[in-house]
Amino acid sequence: MADFIFRISPNIVLGPYTVSRLGQYAREWGSRYMVVLDPILKEVNLADKVLQPLIDRKVDFFVFNEFSEGADTKTIDRALTLARDGHIHGIIAAGGSKALHVGCAVASLYNENHDLYDFVDGAVPTTGAIPLICVPTTMREPFIYTSATPVIDSRCHQAKMLKGQNGLCRLALIDPNMTLTLTENQNTAMSLETLCLAFESYVSQKATFFSDMLIEKSAELMGYALDGAPSLEITTPAEILKSQSGCMASLGAASSSPGVGTLLSLCINARFKISRSLITSILFPYIIEDTGKFKIDRVEKLAHSMHAVPADVKGAEAVTGFAENIRQRLAKTNLPARLKDLSVSIEQLALAVEDAGQLEIMTTLPRSMTTDDLFDLLKLAY
Repeated sequence: MADFIFRISPNIVLGPYTVSRLGQYAREWGSRYMVVLDPILKEVNLADKVLQPLIDRKVDFFVFNEFSEGADTKTIDRALTLARDGHIHGIIAAGGSKALHVGCAVASLYNENHDLYDFVDGAVPTTGAIPLICVPTTMREPFIYTSATPVIDSRCHQAKMLKGQNGLCRLALIDPNMTLTLTENQNTAMSLETLCLAFESYVSQKATFFSDMLIEKSAELMGYALDGAPSLEITTPAEILKSQSGCMASLGAASSSPGVGTLLSLCINARFKISRSLITSILFPYIIEDTGKFKIDRVEKLAHSMHAVPADVKGAEAVTGFAENIRQRLAKTNLPARLKDLSVSIEQLALAVEDAGQLEIMTTLPRSMTTDDLFDLLKLAY
């Protein structure tokens, strides 16, 4: 088991209507911000819920929402220029992964003088970051708790990991009400992606007793959110349980490491703009079956934690039951069960595998894997 190193960062506030206190929290670090706002928030009438608390507390801000389809370097470069010209005190990033990752990159590199692509190619920032507040509107987002941020290199459409400062995010403000606009299919896909993230972190070579504790509780809460509690003692609404589960899975992944599903979904999304949640959901049962060949006890434990199989089901039967449980959830909501259903060719997936082989996540997978092993997994799921 890996050494345990614990840093208390960031502050986390989780609960219904907590976004209404955004202005109060922002005042702690400054009075002028750039708000990196996911364009989808305006479409679903959530933008005002983020901006009005800032207006009420007389926080000066301007909005950046000029996104392409992801956190690519062209978008980050534009945002950096605007932030520096605006002489801001900090960044507020609200929305899904693309908004949060752009916000992380801008906060990290704001005080740097070197070209953005120097950092994309591996340079480490030498100056301090400006304060960053993240308001995620999805239930999972592990990278706001780490010092590395996934970005898309616009020169080659590859996923890269931008190295940043420790404790980059000062505050994660998680309001379950911000997830209520998700469709049933989006909700299911993100729930399964959250479970996959938890699973990957649980079987990672970097897992610790601390990440194990977070992950086991995360799986239990997600099980309750998806299937209901076995007794009437737990009456917490499903959206709150999912946010709690996602927060713990993300913290667990930051303490341990994401794995194959996260790695491949980042690279496929960067190349072909396919939903990370859909990719991970499809891959998840195959990842379970593969991991069950060498970490069967860990797979069985997590299957029981989320009540995917009965308590008396053990060993290989638990692994099979766990994978089948995920496939049934995909079928129940008519989500794609094969990668070929996402209109991507096997030749295109081969490109994404090459990209994956260059990311550091490869070194923390539950077993030593080559790009050939990753491609074999994709072929199974294709």
